Amino acid sequence: MSNRVEDVAAGAPWRLSQSVRRAAQTYFPGFAVAALIATSAAFLSEHYGAPATLLALLLGNSLSFLSESNTKTAAGIHLTSRNVLRIGVALLGARVSVEMVSELGAGLISLVGAAVVFTMLATSIVGRTAGMSWRLSLLTGGAVAICGASAAAALDAVLPRRGNRETDLTLTIVVITVLSTSAMIFYPMLAIWLQFDAHQAGVFIGGTIHDVAQVVGAGFSLSEETGEVATFVKMIRVSLLAPIMIATSIFSALLGADDGQKVRKLSQAIPGFVLAFALLAALRSLGLLPAIVADLTGEVSRWALLMALGAVGLRTPLKELATLRLSTMGLALLATGLLTTFVVTGLLWRRG
Repeated sequence: MSNRVEDVAAGAPWRLSQSVRRAAQTYFPGFAVAALIATSAAFLSEHYGAPATLLALLLGNSLSFLSESNTKTAAGIHLTSRNVLRIGVALLGARVSVEMVSELGAGLISLVGAAVVFTMLATSIVGRTAGMSWRLSLLTGGAVAICGASAAAALDAVLPRRGNRETDLTLTIVVITVLSTSAMIFYPMLAIWLQFDAHQAGVFIGGTIHDVAQVVGAGFSLSEETGEVATFVKMIRVSLLAPIMIATSIFSALLGADDGQKVRKLSQAIPGFVLAFALLAALRSLGLLPAIVADLTGEVSRWALLMALGAVGLRTPLKELATLRLSTMGLALLATGLLTTFVVTGLLWRRG
């Protein structure tokens, strides 16, 4: 008996190493391809100024044959597009702090929060009324209202999975990135035309432009004060990602379950990575997360999201981008217009 136990104990490390080796052989090739795409996208973005998220998607699209089921890279690409995406979203919480919200004041916080909720609800309703899927409508509304590609990726991770999931996410990010880049160019001119002061211009730019990078670019193109306020307001929108993800998870669970399943579904509605996001945000807000750890975690999150979006692009053949309809672009334009109108109206009303 003791000899048998010793044999089992002696064989355990060998079996473990075999499992690790098999997992590496299965997943590493696809993981490496996604990592290479993320690195290439970051390099091109740094040298040519294009958004890294869009570059990662398009580079992935151009290599989509690597995700076909008969390739060695398919399993790793699938793992990266799902699991690494969730890791990246969870680590985003380290970039969020309640202090950011408290310093701005209740009035402007309410304005920004109401604009986010209004834009998401209105976009979802209009999209469904126009015959588009509520999933794509919600992705579009969330990407416009919160933080562009990162919000789209985060919401995609908590929404029910469908066969065209990668296509929905890719189309949303492509459209939102184009609109965000356009806003970076034209919104500073609009702020000047509206005669906003530096503070108001910062709230306008931070409250309306989709992606963080474009907010920074537009804000600091006007003045340093405008850039700082714009970045701060943008972080408030980002901080709303956690409660909106939780609400979306619960809503999706209730929508997809009959009465007998609702209790069970609701208990499973909030994924672990969403809770991790909220936990990191709470630790950052309470001062329990050192700045160096928060910075490192944020950087890891950025790379994880780039890799995941590259993998999403790999799983979306270029021919599927041809399915981009005017209705998709129109919905994103409508959402952008709703958000901009809401924020501008609020600022003009406060100015009196």
